[in-house]
Amino acid sequence: MRNLISDVKFDFMGRYQFALITSGLLLTVAVLAIAIRGLSLGVDFTGGYTIEVGYEQAPDLNDIRAALSIDTLPESMVQTFGTSTDVLIRMAPRDGANSAEISTEVLKVLADSAKSEVTMRRVEFVGPQVGEELREKGGIAVLTALFGIVVYVWFRFEKKFSVGSVLALAHDVIITVGFFALFQIEFDLTILAAILAVIGYSLNDTIVVFDRIRENFLAMRTGTPAEIMNTSISQTLTRTVITSGTTLLVLLSLFFLGGKIIHGFSLALLLGVFVGTYSSIFVASLAVLKLGITKEDLMPVEKEGADLDDAMP
Repeated sequence: MRNLISDVKFDFMGRYQFALITSGLLLTVAVLAIAIRGLSLGVDFTGGYTIEVGYEQAPDLNDIRAALSIDTLPESMVQTFGTSTDVLIRMAPRDGANSAEISTEVLKVLADSAKSEVTMRRVEFVGPQVGEELREKGGIAVLTALFGIVVYVWFRFEKKFSVGSVLALAHDVIITVGFFALFQIEFDLTILAAILAVIGYSLNDTIVVFDRIRENFLAMRTGTPAEIMNTSISQTLTRTVITSGTTLLVLLSLFFLGGKIIHGFSLALLLGVFVGTYSSIFVASLAVLKLGITKEDLMPVEKEGADLDDAMP
């Protein structure tokens, strides 16, 4: 039988210090950003108005912000939406005012300051209670996904693999969320959806590596756990790189060509796929190795009395 260890081209597990330093720095920055700067929550989570207006000619966003700040309207976030003539305005709710009053006042302020005609496209309102409920359900969704993954991996593989996969997923989620906190990019429901998608993508990548690790632990007669893991990662590396590369190409297209409406969504997926690929190779497998995985852990459990059953005619 040919020794599969000769196929190893890179000592992944031997670079654990690099992985620990890299992940440690990224996690430290992410946690500090979340704790100190916090997330710039969008209207979906805080409550408020989303107003879309259309101009005949591309307006200057700074002029729009200045015009809105002069009036008694709440602090607003202004950005283009789709094209340079479509503008999206997000603002916090104002006591004693309804959507019709706010939209009428905004349209009047913009019309007075604009050099071309301004038309109202749509107005949406999310109440503070609804925003708070969405925050709570969003957090529960992420925790439920992680719990389900623990149970799934525990039954499919072994508890050490389950711990490793959850550590890798938590690593990916914290770094992705920390990026949005660090740069104060608006965090809304589309970003939360992207976070859940990142969890699924990263788990799939990790499961592929874990499957090969389990196969090689049972098939290879020689080699330390670290050598077997190196072999397994090397054998799946081509698949991992091709899958991640093609996914990143699609996400780059969405990021640059998809418009503002999915800008944050595609950015979260870009970062999540990149970090998830790294964690599948280093974080998840390294965690399993440090937990002391052995061939005996992966051997099927023999039922009591199986020998007697085989001996019976």
